[in-house]
Amino acid sequence: MSSLEFIKECQEKVFSGIGISTEDAEKLFNTPEENLKDLAIAANEITRDFNGEKVDVEQLNNIKKNACSEDCTFCGQSAFFDTGIDTYQLPSPEEVVEKATKAKEEGAESYCLVAAWREPSPKDFEKVCKIITEINNKVGISVECSLGFLTPEQARKLKELKVKRYNHNLETAKSKFSEICTTHTYEDRLKTLGIARDAGLELCTGGIIGLGETRSQRLELSLELARLFPEEVTINILVPIPGTPLELQTELPNSEIVRIFSVIRFLLPESVIKISGGRENILDDAGEELLQSGANGIITAGYLTLGGNEAKKDKEMIEKIGFKA
Repeated sequence: MSSLEFIKECQEKVFSGIGISTEDAEKLFNTPEENLKDLAIAANEITRDFNGEKVDVEQLNNIKKNACSEDCTFCGQSAFFDTGIDTYQLPSPEEVVEKATKAKEEGAESYCLVAAWREPSPKDFEKVCKIITEINNKVGISVECSLGFLTPEQARKLKELKVKRYNHNLETAKSKFSEICTTHTYEDRLKTLGIARDAGLELCTGGIIGLGETRSQRLELSLELARLFPEEVTINILVPIPGTPLELQTELPNSEIVRIFSVIRFLLPESVIKISGGRENILDDAGEELLQSGANGIITAGYLTLGGNEAKKDKEMIEKIGFKA
């Protein structure tokens, strides 16, 4: 069987509801370079069949920046590394409401509150809940959160406040994790995702590619994501930050980036697959190719420590390739 025939066979398994096996996913991940475009086209067809022409557009608000207690080697906000970025604590609800209102006006469908800490203290969690309440009352945009480790009680409170989705990335494959973080474990992250799921929150999880992992480890991460069956997958592309241990890390070729987005689409045909941090810095086209290779979501207007495209520019990009923002 040729590579093209195998891709089509796997696509039919997805369309029929059977789904692909681990062995299928591994073979797709190792599609020959000359058939990579065929893989991307097939992934795009799956995306359109299950999700239509809509691209999910999200904005973030980094509500507490820097001085995080964790030593993740890629992160400019870790207290372990001198990266020279600004620091600030939780803003007032009024400040966040103003930014959430702007995000909604610019076309964002969801607004994610992100905090750089291991876990929220009771006092800080109370402040975040106040912020969420104010957004609900005054803005009316779908709220998502990424607040680190949670207790079951905190997760249930977020659900009560109508938070739609909880983000907690696996970051990388289990076999790679200890090389990029020593202050907590891969199992700690899985536990938090379980707590969020048990509370009735939708899951957003994913990782960062380009950390020096192998293609096999990117496959390993993809299979773990498929096992968790999240409503949203977010894939970041490492932008090396001066002052971090990965500041000299070599960039991944675009072909490797296309592989993971395409194969995750085969594994999770109904999920939102979002191109996150790094797309404007690493990709030549800010995500156009990936939005036609399995992805159906973007984060616009900036990230946690990096700037991004203006929302208007991203909207124009999405419409230019025939999709809806």
